Amino acid sequence: MTNPYRDLPDHCYWSRAVTAPQPGQIDPVVAGVTINAAAKIATMGSCFAQHLARHVRKSGLNYYIAEPAPEGLSADEAVRRNYGTFSARYGNVYTVRQAVQLFYRAFGIFAPQDDVWPKGSGFVDAFRPQIEPAEIATIDAVRKSARAHLACVREMFMTADWLVFTLGLTEGWASRIDGAVYPVAPGVSGGIFDPAKYEFINFGVDQVRADLEEFITRVHQVNPSCQILLTVSPVPLVATYEQRHVWVSTTYSKAVLRVAADEAARHFGFVHYFPSYEVITSPAAGGAYYQDDLRQVTDLGVGHVMKLFAKHYFPDRMKPAAEQQPTAAAPPPASRAAGVESAAAKAAPPPPPEAVPIVCDEEAIEQALVASGFRAVA
Repeated sequence: MTNPYRDLPDHCYWSRAVTAPQPGQIDPVVAGVTINAAAKIATMGSCFAQHLARHVRKSGLNYYIAEPAPEGLSADEAVRRNYGTFSARYGNVYTVRQAVQLFYRAFGIFAPQDDVWPKGSGFVDAFRPQIEPAEIATIDAVRKSARAHLACVREMFMTADWLVFTLGLTEGWASRIDGAVYPVAPGVSGGIFDPAKYEFINFGVDQVRADLEEFITRVHQVNPSCQILLTVSPVPLVATYEQRHVWVSTTYSKAVLRVAADEAARHFGFVHYFPSYEVITSPAAGGAYYQDDLRQVTDLGVGHVMKLFAKHYFPDRMKPAAEQQPTAAAPPPASRAAGVESAAAKAAPPPPPEAVPIVCDEEAIEQALVASGFRAVA
């Protein structure tokens, strides 16, 4: 009797692909794409994207920093101000709608009205409220910094060879004025929450799918040679605004993002999916890839992910960490920079990978609650 499943490769069978291997040897990557050692690799997305960026910097790849520290800034100060933490200092980009709007802002398509929030005795950029360690004195200074930043973002989109985008959340907060989506709710890391001005939004699968298609299409229009690698963050929500269990909201968000990523990889020939989410959440890991809070990913888990990343995307191109130098952006032409001088023109050396901290805007929710007397653990 014929059976269509009889002669499939081993990776198609649970018993051979998941049960049989040791947990640390499970490899859900069926086909990778070799990344040239000289290719400029940019990263963006949720907090987990920073783990990938840190390990890329230690690998044989060139981590692309389009917004390097200014000349004369000490290494310690550069770290404090998040230079080198991201390819450009956009902070965490949790939702796909944020990514679309970041592109729009960088290319002058969208100018949000509520872009500066008060905090303490100064102000913060509403779209990257934790990017600076201290408040900025004036609204004009915040906007001037944002303009210079967006010029670097524009250059990154136009010149990156690879863009690794880690999808993190579907929940977010938006302006009722113009629909601008923020990385964290107003009142958490700046701003004042006003339900008349802001609304909670939880993006559905059709919205995320459409946003991801829009983002990919826009990037490809300005940079046809750029390859896009999608991943889904395995880090659960720190809190949900939905009136249901946080784990239920987490599974919803990850399912929506995973479906959108899969459909994008099937539709676009230059878009690839890397299963970091599957590696960390695998039942074979037995929870060993999560820390005691059952949320943060352990170094062991990140190590497994990066081992597979190296194996399938840059085999035989590993170099000692001491030889790695992230690629700084070349000064953009005046037509691209729109009159704003590129930060790379007078750039300080990037801080070493191990010095760059993991910055998580979402965790600011719990920090703000604790500061107000909330007990994180009942």
